[in-house]
Amino acid sequence: MIAIVIPILGRVERAQLLLSSIRTSTTVPHRVLLVLSPNDPTNPDWQHTGADWIIAPWEPGPGDFAKKTNLGFRETEEDYVFLGASDLEFTPGWDVEVLKVAQETGVGVIGTQDSMNPVVKKGKHSTHPLVTREYARDLGGTIDETGEIYCELYDHQCVDNELIEVAQARKEWAFASNSVVIHHHPMYDRTSKMDKTYEKALAKGKDDRILFMHRRREWALDLRNRQKEAIRARR
Repeated sequence: MIAIVIPILGRVERAQLLLSSIRTSTTVPHRVLLVLSPNDPTNPDWQHTGADWIIAPWEPGPGDFAKKTNLGFRETEEDYVFLGASDLEFTPGWDVEVLKVAQETGVGVIGTQDSMNPVVKKGKHSTHPLVTREYARDLGGTIDETGEIYCELYDHQCVDNELIEVAQARKEWAFASNSVVIHHHPMYDRTSKMDKTYEKALAKGKDDRILFMHRRREWALDLRNRQKEAIRARR
């Protein structure tokens, strides 16, 4: 029922916490799919974790995280896709709670509680949400079809921001406050250390934020147009 798609680049020391937490905390039918990079020396270790895996047909350059997530979406068929990462820790009931909100609201993007990011803790954002396959297939997670779920134009940052804000503008967003998937990112978690994968992800953060602010006008305009149509329809 849930495909848990996890882009991988190095960081095999995270494998045990990540995958054991999925196994012990997830009770609904699910499939874990690791999306690896070619020539990554940690691949053999990840491939022997028991999870399903594929190797992306490109080197880990710009947009790698988004591209791997989108590839994982295309390579799975479950009704729900959880957008994962290697620095997560799943807690008991996360799956039941997020599916409960998905089924009660009928929306396409459901946020989980990462217990770290202050905006997420307020229920206004989600670094790692659940997306329905129908939403990703029919509407797409981006404003302009630059990726089935994540926009592939960013180097790394802001892909989650665009997904969430576009869903919010479409009224396709809900937050599952009791679905806790801890995000052990060093920006918020003092026990987590910076590594080469984080350094790559943060390297073009300024450029990504500039691109995000530029693209943000598109869904803001789309929202205003739909609001005008709704007002005219009520007259």
